[in-house]
Order: sequence, then C-alpha cells, then structure tokens
Amino acid sequence: MTDTLAVQGDFAPADISSLPAGTLPMAPAAPNGFVRLGLAPELVRAVADLGYTAPTAVQERTIPLALPSDDGEHHGYNDLMVSSQTGSGKTAAFLLPMLHTLICQLAQEEASERAEFERLTADALARGEAAPKRPRRKDPTNPRHFKAATPGALVLCPTRELAQQVAHDAIELVKHCRGLRIANIVGGMPYQLQIAKLQNANLVVATPGRLLDLQRSMQIKLDQVRFLVVDEADRMLDLGFSDDLAEINQLTSQRQQTMMFSATFAPRIQQLAMRVMHDNGSAVKKVQIDSPQEKHANIKQVLFWADNAAHKRKMLDHWLRDASIDQAIVFASTQIECDGLASDLQQEGFSAVALHGALSQGLRNRRLMALRNGQVQILVATDVAARGIDVPTITHVFNFGLPMKAEDYTHRIGRTGRAGRDGLAVSFAEFRDRRRVFDIETFTHQHFKAEVIPGLEPTQRFPASAPAGRFGKSGFEGRGQRASAPRDKRPRPDSERFARGPRQVGADGFRSDSGFEGQPDRRREHAAGGRSDGFAPRSGDWGTRKPAHGRPAPAKAGHTGKPFTPRSEGQARTNHGAKVLKITRG
Repeated sequence: MTDTLAVQGDFAPADISSLPAGTLPMAPAAPNGFVRLGLAPELVRAVADLGYTAPTAVQERTIPLALPSDDGEHHGYNDLMVSSQTGSGKTAAFLLPMLHTLICQLAQEEASERAEFERLTADALARGEAAPKRPRRKDPTNPRHFKAATPGALVLCPTRELAQQVAHDAIELVKHCRGLRIANIVGGMPYQLQIAKLQNANLVVATPGRLLDLQRSMQIKLDQVRFLVVDEADRMLDLGFSDDLAEINQLTSQRQQTMMFSATFAPRIQQLAMRVMHDNGSAVKKVQIDSPQEKHANIKQVLFWADNAAHKRKMLDHWLRDASIDQAIVFASTQIECDGLASDLQQEGFSAVALHGALSQGLRNRRLMALRNGQVQILVATDVAARGIDVPTITHVFNFGLPMKAEDYTHRIGRTGRAGRDGLAVSFAEFRDRRRVFDIETFTHQHFKAEVIPGLEPTQRFPASAPAGRFGKSGFEGRGQRASAPRDKRPRPDSERFARGPRQVGADGFRSDSGFEGQPDRRREHAAGGRSDGFAPRSGDWGTRKPAHGRPAPAKAGHTGKPFTPRSEGQARTNHGAKVLKITRG
C-alpha cells in the first residue's frame, strides 16, 4: 500500500498536479482568531505560544468593546460589567485589550522621544556642536534614583492567590513585548522587594490593603492610572472591601475606563458597581455570557448524604482512592478543619497540603507552586482558594464542608472543568446542612442528584411521607414540616395527653394547658380574689400570712412564725431575717 503524505501550505489548483504520486495537500491552517480582534502582533504571538488560536465567547464579545471606540464616548473607551462562568477566559478578556492599549501608548511615547532626540541632534549639528547623548537608564534599586511608581493600568483582586495568578498570566502575555513591566503587590511579602518591583511598572496587579499602604507611604502614585479593572467584583464590593474600593475610586478619579468582571453579580452588587462607573453607570455596557443558574456543561455535580463527620470522612477516603484523579481540591469550612483533614490525609499516605488565610504568604506561595508543578496531588483549602486557582490538571473538587454563601459554591466547583476540560464536583452534606443545600439549589436553579456509595449508605432517613416541597427534589422534607417527626405522627387532641382538652381547670385549681399539668391557674386566683395554693392573699400592709381552709402555713427555713415587720427607712435585714442592721443617714 502506498503511504499518503500530507503537505502543509496553500496550494493553487495547478500545484496539485505537480505533486508526487500518493501525496495530498493539507488544508491551510485556520487563521488565528485573535488577529480578527485587532490585537497587537506581540500579544497574538504570545497567545499562540500558550496554545490558543480561537477566542472564547466572553473574549469574542468583550475585547472589541474594551478597545478604544471611534465615537469618542468616555474619551474613546467604554465602561464594562462582564459576567461569565468560571473557567471561561475572563482574565484574558480584560488583560488582552488593556495590554494592547499600553503597548500602543508605549510605542507612541517612544516615537515622540525619538523624534525629540532627532530634533535636538539636528539643531546641535546645525550649530556645529556635538550631538547630545541619550540619557542613561538609572538603577531603580539605588535609593538616590528612587522615584514613586506611576502605573497606567491597575487590576484589583480580593485574594492574594488570585492577584498572583492574574500577574502570572499578564507576564506570559507580554514576554514578546519590549519595555512593558508587570508588578504584583500583595500582602504578606517584604515591602522592599515589592517597592523594587514597582519601579517603571506599567501594569500593577494588587490587593487593596497593600496597595493603599504603599500609596500612603508615597511609594506609588495612582494619579496616572487610566484603566481600572476589578476582578471578582462581587467579593471586592462586599462589606470587607467597600471602604478600600471607595478610596481607590477617589484616587483614580481621572481614569478613562473601568471594567468589572465576575462569575456572579447579585442585584445589590450591581447597584454598588454603578457608583464606580462614569456618570454613575449611565452608559455602562453589560456583557453576560453564562449566568450562574446555567448548568456548567463540563462539570458533573453529585451529592452524598452523610450521617456525621466520620461518615463524610469515610466517603472522602473512598473517593480519593479513585485512580482517575489526577489532582484534586478538598474544600473545608474552617481553618481548623482544613489543617486536621490535611494532617489525616498525610498520615494515610496521600500527598496533601493545607492552604488557608492563617498561613504565611511565603508558605502559601510554595504550596501553590508545588500544586502547579505536580508535586502535590491533593490541596485541602478554605474559600481562600475558591478564586484564582487555575491548574489544568485539577480533575476533581470535593466540598467536604459546604460554603457559607451559595455564591461561593459556583466559584469552588469552577476550579475544575476549565478551558473546555471535563471535571467532577462532589459534595458531602449532613442532614443538618440541608438548608445550605437548599440555598445552593435555589441560587443555581439546579437540583442535586443524590447518590450513595455501596457499603457507605447513610443510616438516617428523611420522612418518607414528606412531599417534595421547599427543598426541591433532593429527597428531604417539604415546607413547614419537622425533620424529627412527620405530621401524621404527632399527638392528636383525642389522645391520652389531651384527655382534658386545652386550658381546662380541675377541682384542684390546676389547669391542663396543651396536655401538661403542674402549673396553677393564676387567672382563677384573680377571679376568686385569692390564691389556689392554700394561702390568703397578702394584704397591702404586708401583714401576717394567714392560712386558708384551716390548713397551717408551711414553715420556711429560718422562719420563726412571728409576724413579719416591713423594713422601715434606715433598716435592712439579712438573707435569713435573723439580724437587723440599722443604718443611720446623715
């Protein structure tokens, strides 16, 4: 059989006849989709090196809107509010147009400086003088040459891990660009190192706290910022960052463009975001690709009910021994649970590390780098890792502890199934967590498919007679019913406990209220003008307690049986009434 060879390239019909026998031409390679978006050649080349030739849906719609427009609105730029699912390429959607604009501005500045130098050189030659020398670049690490950084673009992130991920992606995109510097400013790192990195930085990716610290110490000036991007805006606009964002908004009031990106935008968050936009968001352009309520096509979501924490631990151990797991993230609810679970997994032979906010930033960086390099298989983390972790080899996400907010569930499972890959999200829930399960189902408009592991079935059961109500189809009770007892098992009025009926007063002066006895009926006392416990009512002058119905008054400890004399002014008695202490005023 003759082997068929493929030749790559563009061929005219006349070229086909001249090919050797058994050789067929290959179809011409599809053009890079990023070229159509009008991006700089350096950026297109960097994107191709990363293995991407076609933009995603959010990039296809966002990049043209983020580039300078011709109508002159907002100084040629549009304010954007973009919502898309996790793993859809939102980071590149705001980095590419912003870097493209910075490259164009840098080229214009270099052309202006070159033209100015050529003019000075021509003037010097015309006067017969020596040509001026180009200024030498000063060492930015020398304190004598220090000058506060004046970046032209700023990206704000809520967590350190997300800021480092965005800065890493930006550095990968500008590796073919000359003279464009990226700086990453996060807390927990040495100040001197970050100040040195800030020198001559064009784009700064920062968390709000450390950025404001450096700004107040005059290490960075924000009066030259032209582009502001708020990544994960729903978390940034939350209560913890609202004050910092308001201050940064005032410091960058001269900016030309504001862009906000997130996978979830609650109505309240949208109202807060409009205050940051130009003209209170009157001309902002909204782009929504996939809402959080739409099911992620690449992520399979399953739910397992557990009796207690030990039962959840057994099911997690069963899942982690699956050979199909490449790398996985196990989310815990608290830092203590995170450390304990990571320690248990290490003792059982798993390659696991913990990641949470109480760790030092250096240790967090090393553990994330170990995860990206494949040295760690399982990352046990809190919600600090729910955003910003982009590792292609993460195939499974386990919710050992359910998130406090339903929105965080969307970000958690988004750590897998990224960039078109397939992923699996497994959630373990105890019966006391059914309210959280309901909140997640309500937010995502999806119903969990509850499954069981053979041999690890839960022993607790929800009421079989409960209809599918407020908790959807997850298999637990309907609206208004108790989990402890179905409605048809509760005591009825015709049972023995309700023999007397509600609020019936017997001959002994006690009432039967809701089937329980033992409390005197005070209303009967009031109507009869006396007490039902065998004593006459106390007189207004605190006289002697007289027995009623011929029965003697019971004696109390320390009671002498003598009439009780009220305390006069200036007198007080002890707890037992045995001694009297006179207090003389004046």
